[in-house]
Amino acid sequence: MIIGYGITTALSVLFFVLYRILIKKREFWLSLLFVCIALVNVGYLMLSLAKTVEFAIFANDVAYLGSVFLSTCMLFTIIKLCGYKVTKAHVIIALSLGVGIFLIVATSGILPWYYKSVDIERINGATVLKKDYGILHPVYLVYLVLYFLAMITAIIHSIAKKRAAAQKFSVVMLGIVLINLFIWFTEKFGKWEFEFLSVSYIFSEILFVLLYWTMQDYIRKDKVQATVIVEQKAPIIIVDSISREEKIKTILATLPEGVTLSVRQMDVLECIIDGKSRKEIAADLHLSENTVKMHTSSLYRVLGVTSRDELRAFFKK
Repeated sequence: MIIGYGITTALSVLFFVLYRILIKKREFWLSLLFVCIALVNVGYLMLSLAKTVEFAIFANDVAYLGSVFLSTCMLFTIIKLCGYKVTKAHVIIALSLGVGIFLIVATSGILPWYYKSVDIERINGATVLKKDYGILHPVYLVYLVLYFLAMITAIIHSIAKKRAAAQKFSVVMLGIVLINLFIWFTEKFGKWEFEFLSVSYIFSEILFVLLYWTMQDYIRKDKVQATVIVEQKAPIIIVDSISREEKIKTILATLPEGVTLSVRQMDVLECIIDGKSRKEIAADLHLSENTVKMHTSSLYRVLGVTSRDELRAFFKK
């Protein structure tokens, strides 16, 4: 078991590094998710090496710290991938619940609330925590079930409303959640000494890295309204005092339902609005000019224009 936890710990760190390398526009909650997964695996490894009950309880708390907030990070990652917003209220509520749950877990060895009693046992050279669950242990189970339900609900709703950047990726997200849910139920009702959740978390990391690596070429169209529209032969938007962000939102609002711009197309669009040349865009985005030309052509095709002048016409009287 020690070797197994050592491998999962090393892999969790490795995939975090790969994520930092492969994903250009990193997501805060996904980055934090990778940290939590590493923390869980470090806790499992420490527990397997523990020589005393006190250190075993400390290692168990470390694993729980990662596990409690891992659920929050995974939910918020999925919410954003599904095209929804994570508000301050969501963050405050989720973090408050997480802190409360962790404080309950942290009473282990002090109060008989989460564990009535705790001891250690050596199995195949590794330390295993033997515990008798207390009255507040079901609270953590309810906490996890609610998170899993929230994840599944967000994914299914995004599929029904076609909000996700690419609908096919919703199936991958749903698979990640269901795999972790299955492993968690198997562990709870089975008699396994090894924490197989550590393996499922690694599998989740792989899928999230691949998912984000692929999805960095997709972005959901924000549903916003143009600031001012003047009816002439064609709608012309007054933008004399409109910021770049508002210009972009206005352009996105003209896209048909279900049509999206890739992240690279968005980058190029921002640069064009700023008046940058192809050479300047290539330097800013660390791309070749030919690659910029390719993204520019695909951008024009989606927007239904053929040149910068036609694109700028959106913002001329």
